[in-house]
Amino acid sequence: MSARSRARRRALELLFEAGQRGLDIDEVVAMRSNDPAYPMKPYAVEIVDGVKARREEIDEIISTYAQGWTIDRMPAVDRALLEIGTWEILFNDDIPDAAAIDEAVSLARQFSTDDSPGFVSGLLSRILDVKPTLT
Repeated sequence: MSARSRARRRALELLFEAGQRGLDIDEVVAMRSNDPAYPMKPYAVEIVDGVKARREEIDEIISTYAQGWTIDRMPAVDRALLEIGTWEILFNDDIPDAAAIDEAVSLARQFSTDDSPGFVSGLLSRILDVKPTLT
């Protein structure tokens, strides 16, 4: 597993934990940063900071293109993966768009439902299709 793959996984864990526990993401990052058993990856922090800074915009985009699904109805893991993938596609030029989608789908296979990889892939692919109109 590459360093960026591990960082995405860590970012997923942080976003998921914050959402499930109803905590501010900065609080979770601070707690985990002080835990020697939980090494913090710089790219994980970059992802989390990026998602946090643009969460309202990211969630609106996800809601717009998630036909028949609201953010609140999505499994928490899928929501976090979609936020990460959307941030990487739209706001991180260092990551190839296809890599962002592939990584999100891979994490969905590992950590979510049987239907999640297809859902995540389809929605992120749709966001990629409309990227020129969003940026």
